[in-house]
Amino acid sequence: MRCRIGLAAIGLWCALWAQEDVADVPAQTLYAEDDKRKMYFLIGPYPDAPKPKEGYRLLLILPGGDGSADFHPFCKRIYKFALDSNYLVAQLVAPKWSEDQQIVWPTQKNPGAGAQFTTEQFIEAVIADVKKRHPIDARYVFALGWSSGGPPVYSAALQKDTALRGAFIAMSVYKPELLPDRANARGRAFYILHSPDDFIPIRMAEQAEEELGRHGARAKLETYEGGHGWRGDVYGTIQAGIRWLEQQMQKPALQKAGQATKQQAKKQKGAKPQPAKRKKR
Repeated sequence: MRCRIGLAAIGLWCALWAQEDVADVPAQTLYAEDDKRKMYFLIGPYPDAPKPKEGYRLLLILPGGDGSADFHPFCKRIYKFALDSNYLVAQLVAPKWSEDQQIVWPTQKNPGAGAQFTTEQFIEAVIADVKKRHPIDARYVFALGWSSGGPPVYSAALQKDTALRGAFIAMSVYKPELLPDRANARGRAFYILHSPDDFIPIRMAEQAEEELGRHGARAKLETYEGGHGWRGDVYGTIQAGIRWLEQQMQKPALQKAGQATKQQAKKQKGAKPQPAKRKKR
């Protein structure tokens, strides 16, 4: 009995320790459209950080694995160590539709049994919900998905009508037959991170880069060693991918594709570009 209690105490201590470095990161548990099945964590902003004049940039995160709330500490670290203070993070939590659920993130062309909405709809609902709470710079709305979170990010970013301007897909499959028309890729950006040592063939990532680029997207494949999973300087790697997406939004063709509403454009007219403010680490 004492052994069990001791192990439980150690486990609890480890769980608390695992979040100690992000205890200062503000986060809320929210529900898009007041639907308990559309649960997400809104991470940021820091209360003492200056509000960006053009609105916050938004990164949606669809974790791999079971897509559960257990990834919350990791997503808070992404916010703290990989992003500037002009960002908000929305971490989506995969709904549980059945006990033997096979598809973590059901999509329009790859629906799950019993799912009452698609992940594409979930993503758009979260974006709309965040916009009600904070001003968002429509040019910089990105989604990050790895492993099981990759396919729904591809699918959402390839919808004909979406608020997403760019996607960061890591260690994921690419199955064109389960995606919308690739012609919708025009004017959007895709950063693809994959290891040649991954059990998921590198040819899938190469196909994604070639095919999306051929359809008018800006696509880049970046490789790393070590196989499936986050390796090495994890937050530096994520930061590099986000930086690349940002750079694509600053190029003329994608600026036009990612224009904000007329009202937002008028407010921004004549404003001088401001460098992103980096948080102290």
